[in-house]
Amino acid sequence: MHTEVHVHGTVPLKNAVSQADLEQALGPWFSYVDIENLGEARSANQDEPGVVYDRRKRMLEICWTGWVGRNFQKALESAFEALGPFAEEASGVEVTYYHEDGRDERGMVFVGPAADAIEAVQRRYMIEDLQDLLGRHFGDPEISEVVGLVNQLFDRRWAQRGAAPATGISERPQRSAGKRHLH
Repeated sequence: MHTEVHVHGTVPLKNAVSQADLEQALGPWFSYVDIENLGEARSANQDEPGVVYDRRKRMLEICWTGWVGRNFQKALESAFEALGPFAEEASGVEVTYYHEDGRDERGMVFVGPAADAIEAVQRRYMIEDLQDLLGRHFGDPEISEVVGLVNQLFDRRWAQRGAAPATGISERPQRSAGKRHLH
């Protein structure tokens, strides 16, 4: 059974990164979808650019849709883990699966050069999400209280992990029923 998936995000890259470095890092993903290089990494949706390396801006821009099977997530995680050392800073990449029964399954994959950078961007994304959500119902004092608690949770989790080795990738899955939303 194949599922449609959309991968969307931008990864800032270090100065000395070459196209060959990126193609090697993205190898597990590319191999899974049977392509060999960035030039072939086009999206199934013709309105999307696919996977594009902008050498001048030092960015890997991803807006790619394709049909995948059940082991795609593992291939994507391996690719993003290998991409981590080439990232200038941590960033989030959204991965959305569109199931035949109408369910959308959204997740965020974080890629970055080190565990602390990934942790910082995870924290930033979560706080932004909370502020947007809570802002509909509460004022700044209440929002600040919740943000303070979330910061405490992140600090505690980081302290408990100590110097545990980082994989360079973390996922935040979200399941939702509803209509397709690519961007």
